[in-house]
Amino acid sequence: MKLLRDILYKAGIDEVVGNTNLAVESICFDSREADKLSAFVAVRGTQTDGHLFIDKAIAQGSQIIVCEEIPDAMQDGVTYVKVNDTKAALGIMASNFYDSPSEQLHLVGVTGTNGKTTTVTLLYQLFKALGYKCGLISTVVNRVGNREVKATHTTPDPIQLNKLLATMVEEGCEYCFMEVSSHAVHQERIAGLIFKGALFSNITRDHLDYHKTFDNYIAAKKAFFDGLTSDAFSLINLDDKHAEIMVQNTKSRVKTYALRTDADFKAKILESHFQGLYLNIEGRELWTKLIGKFNAYNLLAAYGTALLLDQDKMEVLTMLSNLQSPSGRFEYIRTDEGVTGIVDYAHTPDALKNVLGTIQDIRQGDETLITVVGCGGDRDKGKRPEMASIACELSNKVILTSDNPRSEDPAQIIHDMEAGLERKQLKNTLSITDRREAIKAAAAMAGPGDIILVAGKGHETYQEIKGERFDFDDLQILTEMLKLVR
Repeated sequence: MKLLRDILYKAGIDEVVGNTNLAVESICFDSREADKLSAFVAVRGTQTDGHLFIDKAIAQGSQIIVCEEIPDAMQDGVTYVKVNDTKAALGIMASNFYDSPSEQLHLVGVTGTNGKTTTVTLLYQLFKALGYKCGLISTVVNRVGNREVKATHTTPDPIQLNKLLATMVEEGCEYCFMEVSSHAVHQERIAGLIFKGALFSNITRDHLDYHKTFDNYIAAKKAFFDGLTSDAFSLINLDDKHAEIMVQNTKSRVKTYALRTDADFKAKILESHFQGLYLNIEGRELWTKLIGKFNAYNLLAAYGTALLLDQDKMEVLTMLSNLQSPSGRFEYIRTDEGVTGIVDYAHTPDALKNVLGTIQDIRQGDETLITVVGCGGDRDKGKRPEMASIACELSNKVILTSDNPRSEDPAQIIHDMEAGLERKQLKNTLSITDRREAIKAAAAMAGPGDIILVAGKGHETYQEIKGERFDFDDLQILTEMLKLVR
């Protein structure tokens, strides 16, 4: 339990009506969770405005209202705190409530369109192998030490995030590696957190359904680096043309990594196979189980971060060889007949291009590459034709199917994808709305030595249709279908 005046520290207060010497047992931004000892923060969200629920929060018992506009009709016995930004205030208040847990950890955030999940997972594995107790916050899973905590968002809301970080502190974690999404930055879910370091992997088209323009998307990513202190470091992928924009206004110490460009941390791919990568990192050669050029970048980012966190270079290089990709990232199986099945989370044009490019680099040349791909509903429609075009350009055969159609008609989503194809490409393309049937068709089409890529859902074990989630695991279904048709 904390006093209101203490959790309001640095929250950007404009005006207070009432008593701040009140006990606070919890903070909430959902009026349904309000009670007598809670502080209700009226957040303006993308779907609704918390200010509309102030009366409901008070009816639920809350005596503390934090808002951007104090209601004209104030109620007796209620303390109203006006702040200039309730989204930022919520994060700062949550951090204060949980005793600023980010300051008690070496907190490192990773942002970018692709590679976030893999990079934080590699860092978690690496530092665990180096003997540290660590926390992980990712799209796939959250971890406190070895214990798994269910992940519901790429970056949790500020209250859950600070509670999770506080648990890490309580359980003796020294480091935490977390994904930082553009949504989280824009919605100020990371407000109040103190980062030891920040990584930028790359930026390509994504989330334009939310950000509207690519410039807005870049600005959201950049804001993460703008907010760093001079005690932090930034590590950016210098091979990405937008990298230097990210750190134009940062106070942090800037370092770089690259495969193609001169950088502070440099690597070269010596060999690339389905079994892994043979790399030269700063003059030292090593074999790693990870596959593809994009993973060379992820490994180099983890290596550079470790050195910036004062770890021993030779120890780090030794441990890199044993690291593994997270679930659903270029996860592959191989049948007795020699068919290779790959499942990957690639759900953006650039990610799909990277995965298919990796397969093209590794394949011998005479295999048939069959790609099964769809696009999510209620999301950026502009990338649909791009995804289909890339799939057809880099595959021998393509099956367009549903992903998570959500509230949209899957057939319409596929129609949007088909709009990006030329007539000759349509000859090698099938459209099968049912994702299970699409995977089955790919398995039936594949012969000895052929390759099947099932892209878009990766680690997800569900398919979201009309507001419901149905069990659906790409890897499991691909494995079943390859057995069924043989």
